[in-house]
Amino acid sequence: LTYAWIFNEYPTFVHQDSRRFVSQDTGNLYIAKVETSDVGNYTCVVTNTVTNSKVLGPPTPLVLRNDGVMGEYEPKIEVQFPETVPSAKGTTVKLECFALGK
Repeated sequence: LTYAWIFNEYPTFVHQDSRRFVSQDTGNLYIAKVETSDVGNYTCVVTNTVTNSKVLGPPTPLVLRNDGVMGEYEPKIEVQFPETVPSAKGTTVKLECFALGK
């Protein structure tokens, strides 16, 4: 399976950059330092790479709050590393680690 996210309407996909990341382990979309341009609807697209079939989830709206309240998040590091990560010499290994908090 592969995961991607549509921003507002197809064919506008979320492109990963220094603020946006799509986990290929969980399908989660992470956005750091949300900006006004991030406001809109996000739809998850799951693709079966064997059959090339796609399933779309329901749109999820992202809205900015004007009251300055972010919500209650205790600072934590989310790491889901396996005990070992086998890889071939010369290949790229990507480990996902997220710092969450207020």
